[in-house]
Amino acid sequence: MSSINGVGAAEQVQGHLSAIADAVEGLCDSDLTGLSDDELTDTMRRLEKTLRRASAVGHNLIVESVERSLPGKLGHESVNKLLIGVLRISAADASARVTAAKALGTWHALSGQPLPADLPETAAAQRDGDIGPDHARAIREVIRKIPHAVASSDAAVAEQILAELARSATPEDVEKAGHSLLAHLNPDGNLTDDKDRTRLRGIRLGRQDKNLMTPISGHLDPETRALLDPILAKWARPGMNNPDDPESPTGSTEHPTVDRDQLAAAAGRDTRTAAQRNHDAFKEALRALLGSGILGSHRGLPVTTILTMTIDQLEQQTGVATTASGGIVPIKDALKLAERSHPVLVLFDHNGRPLHLGRSKRLATADQRLALIAADRGCTRPGCDAPATMTAVHHVHDWSKSGTTDIGVLTLGCDGCHALIHDGPGGWQTRTAPEGSEYAGRTEWIPPPHLDPEQKPRINHRHHHPKELLDRARRKANARRGTGMRRRNESWPRRDVRGEGPAADGFP
Repeated sequence: MSSINGVGAAEQVQGHLSAIADAVEGLCDSDLTGLSDDELTDTMRRLEKTLRRASAVGHNLIVESVERSLPGKLGHESVNKLLIGVLRISAADASARVTAAKALGTWHALSGQPLPADLPETAAAQRDGDIGPDHARAIREVIRKIPHAVASSDAAVAEQILAELARSATPEDVEKAGHSLLAHLNPDGNLTDDKDRTRLRGIRLGRQDKNLMTPISGHLDPETRALLDPILAKWARPGMNNPDDPESPTGSTEHPTVDRDQLAAAAGRDTRTAAQRNHDAFKEALRALLGSGILGSHRGLPVTTILTMTIDQLEQQTGVATTASGGIVPIKDALKLAERSHPVLVLFDHNGRPLHLGRSKRLATADQRLALIAADRGCTRPGCDAPATMTAVHHVHDWSKSGTTDIGVLTLGCDGCHALIHDGPGGWQTRTAPEGSEYAGRTEWIPPPHLDPEQKPRINHRHHHPKELLDRARRKANARRGTGMRRRNESWPRRDVRGEGPAADGFP
């Protein structure tokens, strides 16, 4: 048995476990009511960091079990079965833990030398307690989707960027930024695009069951999704087209006959899931299309597909365009869509700034809303993923406090986030980022003290501007790659993060 300073390994591990048990018991018996608000949130953060680091220990326990063939010795068919039997966890939980251990655990060569993890930067971030299992899962899913035609060196650095991003972002941020990163690695979609989309597209209608219900499944190509999103945004809104509510308005939310108070009351009674609302909207839309084909307008704009791209993308016909509902459409498909329909195409200059559109009235014009859709792409509150189709125009400086309806001081906000802006306790504030700052002209949201005692202004990069998250993470990742990392790369042959041979550094 190995030992350190005369203490056996078993004694050391048991000592650590006893300390953890004593600490947890002490916390369970602690009177949390005596903590201040700041102390309570700080306790939550410190406990979460400790639990995240404990997950890294769990990975290595699984690795050790596999490397010493423990499942077979104890009569289990696999390490999954071992975990289920020993820990009394579900099969799904066991599978998730084993998958994580394969990518993040410290495995060993036959000589006993430790090998770098398949996702080394992600593993390091979890050992530091900066990311949790959901962060790691999001990174693994992005890396898994990188086409094999992409160089292994690019895949390795992509993992590094995502791991750095995860240290300061949510798992949803990582997932969304990962989509942008995948588009960057394959901007034209020509590595997995045309043939795969042609092969995968389709809608399957199953046979009616005993309840006369028909199962439906399939895949929509980007063009079809871009056409469907704005329709669902109007027709699947809570309170609309509810067959279980005789008072629910039918058709489009913006139809002149829809009573706003009636809609608000119906929304309050609406208990349908999002999937059920989509179904009811789809049914009502089909009925309307068969009858008249007229869809009306949505939030003051015609129901159409709004595409945003840069002048460079248009000229080079490469990259991806975004839609008002948050979708991503390859440039080639976007231009094809423009040929067949009447979408609104919004082009931005190299700085990505909209034109000045000002007016003395409180309500924004349709042109101003179009500019905001192209610039903001959705609700601007940090962490909110509501697309532009689900937002209203918000005055950064309140209209009632002499704010103006100029494009430079207007932004998009969903109804829920807009309600958070107030002067009372827990209220958020908004302002325009000043010239000379990193994101000049963008809307900054200032959180209340209980979320951030320093009340640092925040920008919503998450779902609508993921490239900014990636750029910032890339800069941090490059700064972090110091002497220690270079020594590790020299001493350990770095494996492809997809498990396919050595990987080099570098990212175009």
